[in-house]
Amino acid sequence: MAQAEGHGEAHRGAGAATMRTRLVGALRDAAVTGLIALGVFLPLIGFQTITDIRDVLILTTRWPLLLAVVGSITASRFLYLMTIAPRLERGALRLPQPTLAVLGNVLRNWFIPFAIAFVIVYPMIVVLAVGFDGAVRWIDNFGIQILIYVMLGWGLNIVVGLAGLLDLGYVAFYAVGAYSYALLAKTFGLSFWILLPLAGTLASFWGILLGLPVLRLRGDYLAIVTLAFGEIIRLILINWVPVTNGYAGIIGIPRPTLFGIPFNADDDGFAAVFGLEYSPLYRVAFLYYVILALALVTCYFNVRLRRLPIGRAWEALREDEIACRSLGINTTNTKLTAFAMGAMFAGFAGSFFAARLGFISPESFTFLESATILSIVVLGGMGSQIGVAIAAIFMIGGTEIMRRIDFLKQIFGPTFDPTQYRMLLFGLAMVAIMRWRPRGLIATRVPSVFFKKRRNISVDLVTEGRG
Repeated sequence: MAQAEGHGEAHRGAGAATMRTRLVGALRDAAVTGLIALGVFLPLIGFQTITDIRDVLILTTRWPLLLAVVGSITASRFLYLMTIAPRLERGALRLPQPTLAVLGNVLRNWFIPFAIAFVIVYPMIVVLAVGFDGAVRWIDNFGIQILIYVMLGWGLNIVVGLAGLLDLGYVAFYAVGAYSYALLAKTFGLSFWILLPLAGTLASFWGILLGLPVLRLRGDYLAIVTLAFGEIIRLILINWVPVTNGYAGIIGIPRPTLFGIPFNADDDGFAAVFGLEYSPLYRVAFLYYVILALALVTCYFNVRLRRLPIGRAWEALREDEIACRSLGINTTNTKLTAFAMGAMFAGFAGSFFAARLGFISPESFTFLESATILSIVVLGGMGSQIGVAIAAIFMIGGTEIMRRIDFLKQIFGPTFDPTQYRMLLFGLAMVAIMRWRPRGLIATRVPSVFFKKRRNISVDLVTEGRG
């Protein structure tokens, strides 16, 4: 009995010593993390330049905001080391395989149908929640904006996620689609429904033109060339003033109609034809369902293409190009089809973007857009349709929510603008994903080829030369 009590006292003493060691280590690590955060955020957040009424640049400080950010990072690091890290070491936070299988079945059988049903009835839910006047903002800024980036993410997912070709100039095809629709609609008066496939075709053609010079490139070299291609297109849009109107952009772009019925307040408008009171909500809801249909078509094509031989060739190219060639796959055609298909969906999204706003300029197609789309694909999980959609909701929807955060201005001052830090937050999210989920939010993908049931193989089919 005394011996057992002695063992218990020794065990408790060892546990207390371990806890003290962990506490000291966590405090030391959190302090170092706080110092690093202070050095990083001091020039980014601590100082701010403003222009007064005399047009003089003045340097101001924002110490409360800086201390709040550094303090939150330090506290988060300390809590992580004291609570989450020990459980990760013991494997306590890892879900067992049966649980993962059940979650996968729930995701396939329930989440996807529920998500599709929700996006279909989303405008109706918003109207019931905030009324006609407030619904326009929520449908336009959240619904339509998010769906545009979901469609762009799914298009880039073909090039980056399936084929493994790092494309940093994807916004160029987005711009080609937008300017193709704008120029042809204003010059020839063609409708949106005629120019939509034409814009996708032209963007696909430019995708092939990009693919031809980079057939022998891969990795960083491919990324540099695609980045240069995106900048070339942007500079052409800026300097080809007789056609693109340069920085001034193109205004008065015709908007989509419903069987020739425009969504305006005229006597032949949608509201007048159907005997309704005019409201901009009708046009916004119509545009929402148009981009929703385009996004669903993009998703369907992605899923179907992945199961076709060309989709399996893309995945083989992503895994090992040399092995892909040894199997007799034409890597030239495989790369060109990946660039062409990805560019086509970007062209569709670009034409819708121009028709939605009625105005485009080169400022809408900078490298930042390419980086945002690529971040959506990487964060969501390369090759995962659901992951890309979830990442687009968080990144684009989060940005729109940040625009409407008013209580932070009461804490950090009326000049505080949370949207200025969105790229900083995106960078932190990328670091976190690379640290804990290197393959993205949704890392698992359904195999493109599988056998539904086990079959026995006859002996005469496995003889030498026929196995």
